[in-house]
Amino acid sequence: MNPRTPGKAWGLRRLSDDSGRFMMLAVDQRPPIKQLVAKARGERDSRHGDVAAVKRLLVEELSPYASAVLLDPHHAYPAAIDVVSPRSGVLLTLEDSIFEETQRGRLSGSIDDWSVDKIRRIGGDAVKVLAWYRPDADPGVSERQKEFVASIGEQCRRYDIPFLFELLVYPFPRDDGHTTDYIEHASKHADHVIESVETFTDPRYGVDVFKLESPIPAALVPDPLDGAPAEVARTSELFNALGTASSVPWVMLSAGATKEAFTRILEYAYRAGASGFLAGRAIWWDELQAFPDVPECRRALADTSVAYMETIRTLTADLAQPYSGFPASDSLGQGLDSDFRSTYRSILP
Repeated sequence: MNPRTPGKAWGLRRLSDDSGRFMMLAVDQRPPIKQLVAKARGERDSRHGDVAAVKRLLVEELSPYASAVLLDPHHAYPAAIDVVSPRSGVLLTLEDSIFEETQRGRLSGSIDDWSVDKIRRIGGDAVKVLAWYRPDADPGVSERQKEFVASIGEQCRRYDIPFLFELLVYPFPRDDGHTTDYIEHASKHADHVIESVETFTDPRYGVDVFKLESPIPAALVPDPLDGAPAEVARTSELFNALGTASSVPWVMLSAGATKEAFTRILEYAYRAGASGFLAGRAIWWDELQAFPDVPECRRALADTSVAYMETIRTLTADLAQPYSGFPASDSLGQGLDSDFRSTYRSILP
């Protein structure tokens, strides 16, 4: 468990609604959106202007319905920060979308010329990092990934900013259905998802909030009300194990799931103790398929995506656990006295 120092505590308040639940919109995706716009243009590579325009469109139409928005420094922040409400929290992504693939594991790295320091200085409320991780990867790869995460956790402690950590299980090159695309690994093992959380919940990594995938493929998650009882029970058991594994608040990612599947995932996750969502493609992917017809994309977002966000916002308000329910100790206005100005630095490592 990591104590919530004043900066981290305030950052989490900025990311959540007044009840302490996270309803966060992700528009930091790079390869998926680049591929979409390039394909729509019939071109090999995407145009920066197209990607930036799509991200601005997403922020304009959908950020008013989110407690916070996740941006990347390449396209989304430069193109859309001016249309983010000052009442919304802002997360910035730190990891590079390009990773090193080995036969027994992936190695992550940070975006060049980008850092926790810069995220804090430009007004970011939190740092988000994705690290590819499999417990059965080559030990050397696993150790490198752990060092990568620990170094970011240390920087977030230094600058007193929340660290949202995203975990994704992935296929090895020789696995069936291998891909380097940012999609859910259809053959993932639930134990790998849960064990990964158990590893990084160690305080030395400095994680304040986990962004997690479903322990089973989204398409296989049964309806919690109408599914076969044995399947529903087994799915609940796995989500409960995910909640037990984490000692800090956790939110769900959508990983390209359909709207219906992601809703089912949230229902299980909230009953297991999750505090909200940080999702993108489940909310807006289908609506972007009309690109480059931007007016049609805007119409679809304003219609279908907004309606879906309202649905999952209501679900979150009804079922999600406020992050304040987790046993971390806040030091925001609690236990502080007149010596705070001189002792604050001693709170940090």
